[in-house]
Amino acid sequence: GCILRFYNNRFKIEVRRAQAAVRMPEITTDHLDEKQVQLLAEMCILIDENDQKIGADTKKNCHLNANIDKGLLHRAFSVFLFNSEEKLLLQQRSDAKITFPGCFTNTCCSHPLHTDSELEERDALGVRKAAQRRLQAELGIPLEQVPPEEMTYLTRIHYKAQSDGVWGEHEIDYILFMQKDVELSPDPNEIKSHCYVSKEELKAMLDKAERKELDVTPWFGLIANTFLFKWWDNLHNLKRFMDHSNIHRM
Repeated sequence: GCILRFYNNRFKIEVRRAQAAVRMPEITTDHLDEKQVQLLAEMCILIDENDQKIGADTKKNCHLNANIDKGLLHRAFSVFLFNSEEKLLLQQRSDAKITFPGCFTNTCCSHPLHTDSELEERDALGVRKAAQRRLQAELGIPLEQVPPEEMTYLTRIHYKAQSDGVWGEHEIDYILFMQKDVELSPDPNEIKSHCYVSKEELKAMLDKAERKELDVTPWFGLIANTFLFKWWDNLHNLKRFMDHSNIHRM
């Protein structure tokens, strides 16, 4: 009996060692920006591939490649804000950002939260309220200058992209357009720089990105190379491009 017991113990120890070897490494956030880490606790809206709500999970879990590889998908939005000269406001994400730091992108990109007001699906009202909240948080735009009812919800895109070995994106992204002259007071923890660009200036930036001379976020690159310029040419006639029944798989 004594030998058998010893064998069992040794066997258990070896099994335990084998399990430890295949266990996922613990994701540490110690080296990341403290303010950005706090935002990882926010609850995002989990959806299926048809944008039907199926639950909620933390921003952290939604952006881990290990979960994305298993199909975890959340709802997001991208705002394209134009001024009265029809120039598009771009931002460069701060180096503190956990995904795609230092990349140039459209005006504002974020997530509606799993709260009553931002879960409202009628006319994408929850998403538009979330956009108003984040335009203030990131760019310091006063809430009254970006009311949800002045945002045009065009369509949705579905894309997936890795930022690095640990973090990534997997979203169904609501595209919101708005034309307004606004006051800006960007939060440096969110935004490294910002600028208004003409179509020609953006095309030059995209050419630079092709040559790896600057970085753009994957979703902005996808939208810019497919739909953006067609929509931009029709800022005063966007109704004909509104498509709320299809989700564009990119």
